Amino acid sequence: MEINLRRCACFGVAGNFTGHLEQAGEAADFTKVKTAESNAPKALFPTYLPHRGEHIPAFLNVFPFDEYRIIFPAGSQNLQIEPELAIICDAIWSDGKVVDLKPLVFGASNDCSIRREGARKISEKKNWGESTKGLAGNLIKIDSFAPGGILDGYRIASFLVREGQVYEYGEDSAVRDYSYFYQKLLTWLVDKLNHQADEGPAENVNLYLNEAHCPQQLMISVGATRYTEFGKTHYLQNGDTSVVVIYPEAHYSREEILKRVERDNLEEDDISVLMQQYVQ
Repeated sequence: MEINLRRCACFGVAGNFTGHLEQAGEAADFTKVKTAESNAPKALFPTYLPHRGEHIPAFLNVFPFDEYRIIFPAGSQNLQIEPELAIICDAIWSDGKVVDLKPLVFGASNDCSIRREGARKISEKKNWGESTKGLAGNLIKIDSFAPGGILDGYRIASFLVREGQVYEYGEDSAVRDYSYFYQKLLTWLVDKLNHQADEGPAENVNLYLNEAHCPQQLMISVGATRYTEFGKTHYLQNGDTSVVVIYPEAHYSREEILKRVERDNLEEDDISVLMQQYVQ
């Protein structure tokens, strides 16, 4: 199974974990966005597109993923970790529309965000250049993207390491607690990939995808978890290290994961970990 992230079209899902948008101060951006259900995600936003196009903003052609570091944006310090599960899918196309998505692998993602007032589109807070996001190198094969599959037993945890101290940054959360997941998420994604309009903070991603030559694989960061009180009130600083861990709850406890972060001992085949240093 060959995966080249530079050839993938990359997206994030906004509002797929109850309470995150409110904590991030972004709920007001979506007050006019109509959804089928109150707990439905609000929008699909692009973070990277592998080809240039007439309508694709130029910054979306800059490859933003770095497994080891995040570079601070000039003139902005309001950065927060966005701990997420990411999936990479094969996309099945017909006449410029996505007709199906086939999930292949999953891993830890940091959809790092600038808390920027007045940004027109979600994507403007997400990709400010090289080394602005992250995807773990250890991606885990998906046996079945459905109840009963491998992801039923996985959890998302995230930490900030500052001056040798480890702080829980996001709430330790079960993957199964996403508002939309499995087939319900895939159905929602296909609809947004084909029909999302350029309205409010959202963009016409189907237009972008067609200009990007209908990429055969898509990377989707499924949504950020809620923050702990520490994560909600602490922005990132030069020299900090963020850690996002996707781990199976049957094999590791929350306490053991914390101890492994403290010892920098997370290299296991069944754990996907993303560890990035923040630099100016």
